[in-house]
Amino acid sequence: MKIIIINGPNLNLVGIREKSIYGDKSLNEYISDLKNKYTAIQLDYFQSNIEGELINKLHEVGFSYDGIIVNLAGYTHTSIALADAIAAINTHVIEVHISNIHAREEFRHKSFTAAKAKGCLTGFGLAGYEMALNFLLGTYSR
Repeated sequence: MKIIIINGPNLNLVGIREKSIYGDKSLNEYISDLKNKYTAIQLDYFQSNIEGELINKLHEVGFSYDGIIVNLAGYTHTSIALADAIAAINTHVIEVHISNIHAREEFRHKSFTAAKAKGCLTGFGLAGYEMALNFLLGTYSR
């Protein structure tokens, strides 16, 4: 089984920025922990601050991977193009947000991409990624 986590802008700074919201563990450390825990699957990781690179990655893996976990960060609230990219691919997508986007600024309450995803997890911290991974591993069938 092949699953990829795709993260958007500024998530490369998790563990450094706004620790009260995002915690003090980097996503690279967290993803490494997940890879060590889930050795029976191929778990890949991609992060970009550039919208077009995220779209290209979705196109690249959206027909060959078994699952995609996305946190498109600020693009969640602005990008019709990323929503269209998710709608265009075959692979199930789970949207994850580290913080509870509904408890933050008003503009963060709207997600253009969530409606195109299989589901959305918000506010569970980094654990949301593992929750999404477990869903993809066991509770859906193609």
